[in-house]
Amino acid sequence: MAYYNSYDPKLLDGVQHIHFIGCGGSGMFPLIQILHARGFTISGSDVEETKITESERRMGITVTLGHDAANIAGAQLVVYSAAIHEDNPERRAAAAHGIRCVERSVLLGHISRMFILSVGVAGTHGKTTTTGMITTMLELAGRDPSAVIGGKLPLIGGYGKAGKSQSIVIEACEFSETFLYLTPYLGIILNIDNDHLDYYGTMGRLELAFQKYALLSRTVVFNMDDANTLAVMNSIDRPVLSFGIREEARFHSVNIKEYRPGFYEFDVLELGEPFAHIRLGVPGYHNIYNALAMCCCVRPLGLQPADAERAAAEFKGTGRRFEIKGECNGAVVVDDYAHHPTELAATLKTAKSLGYQRVIAVHQPFTYSRTKALLDDFAEVLSAADQVVLLPIMGSREVDDGSVRSEDLAARLPGSVVVDGLESAAAWVKANARAGDLVLCMSCGDLYKAADMMVE
Repeated sequence: MAYYNSYDPKLLDGVQHIHFIGCGGSGMFPLIQILHARGFTISGSDVEETKITESERRMGITVTLGHDAANIAGAQLVVYSAAIHEDNPERRAAAAHGIRCVERSVLLGHISRMFILSVGVAGTHGKTTTTGMITTMLELAGRDPSAVIGGKLPLIGGYGKAGKSQSIVIEACEFSETFLYLTPYLGIILNIDNDHLDYYGTMGRLELAFQKYALLSRTVVFNMDDANTLAVMNSIDRPVLSFGIREEARFHSVNIKEYRPGFYEFDVLELGEPFAHIRLGVPGYHNIYNALAMCCCVRPLGLQPADAERAAAEFKGTGRRFEIKGECNGAVVVDDYAHHPTELAATLKTAKSLGYQRVIAVHQPFTYSRTKALLDDFAEVLSAADQVVLLPIMGSREVDDGSVRSEDLAARLPGSVVVDGLESAAAWVKANARAGDLVLCMSCGDLYKAADMMVE
């Protein structure tokens, strides 16, 4: 369990060589980029070669495939991802030699304190998109920010970057309270929904974690339209900047309209006065809120409203967030990270607004606990699709106790289909999709591989 008072300001004192276990992960790479740019010697290991490990090798970093005790030779600090367990040979070797080991989020918190203007983007939904929007705003304004993003941002060519300014934008994840290692200059709360309850147990404990995050922030940017967020903020003694579609928010949107199906433009008022005109380059009504959160950051980061306008128009999304992969039989195939009912609902609403003849939802449920607890909610939102194709539940960190199956969800969705894996999902789409369809692959697991198969 993470606590803000566990911060060690001397974490990197006397450290020159840092070894990363799981260096091929998207969450690790931005940290490696930032520390490499600051002169640290970096080495790493992972189980397979990826585009990220290839990029690291081009940077001059020693990357070893496979985990072995010899890989940590010379390291003074070892960093591991959440997927790396205590019995990993490199972690065991570090412990035996008295070399300090820390989980990725601990190091991320330390790195964030290297920057005067740090922006932490938290919330159950919309973190990656909003982090990408704010990074785009700073980048296009010539501020050269550093960034740690949960999806690929084409503008910077990856999941993050090492900039030369005093600004950093960080996707702040609430899972396992890892965001409590951050102390952001601007702490954003987009929304609070019933997710990760396998860890927190109750909504009250989840909200308590967000309260702690808010108290760790110098100024809190929050969504006034979200009831759970508003309840948390009512007990917080911090400077705040509120956003929403409701008039009570400091930054709120008016004159909302579609300038083409699924794409919105609107005016932003600050305290009732004109602030900016936003024309979104990504589809979906929910992105109005993400853009409003970006607008709240303009003045604290020393930018101008025109910078937000430009960023909103030029931001075309991040990887796995309504990402168009190509076509299959003339049908458009989209990959999306949605895995919670609220996210599925927003993504399906966007898809339905785009004018396709049919929306085919291909969904890979993620974790048994979430699927079991929210089974009826999943069924309700997926029923908006014209056709549903379900894959087996991806358990990830959880053990299958046999109490829930994708077939249980299918029983609540008349006409739905259950396939046995990625290849079968791709085969079903190849056999059934046609021109005029939108095939929407939704999962935070590895369903993207099936999407790639569909467009091959």
